[in-house]
Amino acid sequence: MALQQGSSEVVRILGIDPGLRNMGWGIITVCGSQLSYIADGTIRTNPKETLSQRLIHLHEGLSAVVRAWSPDEAAVEETFVNKDAKATLKLGQARGIAMLVPAQAGLLVGEYAPNMVKKTVVGSGHAGKEQIGAMIKILLPKADPDSVDSADALAIAICHGQHRKSARLAALLK
Repeated sequence: MALQQGSSEVVRILGIDPGLRNMGWGIITVCGSQLSYIADGTIRTNPKETLSQRLIHLHEGLSAVVRAWSPDEAAVEETFVNKDAKATLKLGQARGIAMLVPAQAGLLVGEYAPNMVKKTVVGSGHAGKEQIGAMIKILLPKADPDSVDSADALAIAICHGQHRKSARLAALLK
């Protein structure tokens, strides 16, 4: 449940960077234009396990994050299509878990293209991972992401914090 602080609403946002091997997550609060770091982490799966076992592990791990941190909204990066159709399909399955878990908790789930996340956080839609990491440290000084995946998840949460009103409107219009 979002809280009121002064005249601004405080919203806790869960950002998710979907991946089958490593699913990054990051939680921030947004109050007006002020961002605050809460937590981040990476759910790692064993590539030697079956796909179904890995998906279960992602579901259980992300469900534990939602239970532990009680976010108000969530945001997930959209899947980019690469030349390896099989890899893209597996990433899509992990993304399905990333969409499902917060939706099961009753959360609004915003979706953002990778270029939009980069443009929002860095100012360039073609920024590299190192630029995203550097901006995370500037925008969220208390953050020390445990992986590039959790740094990306924090960037996704920041993007949602900046665009959540239009994301909410788009969800209502669908």
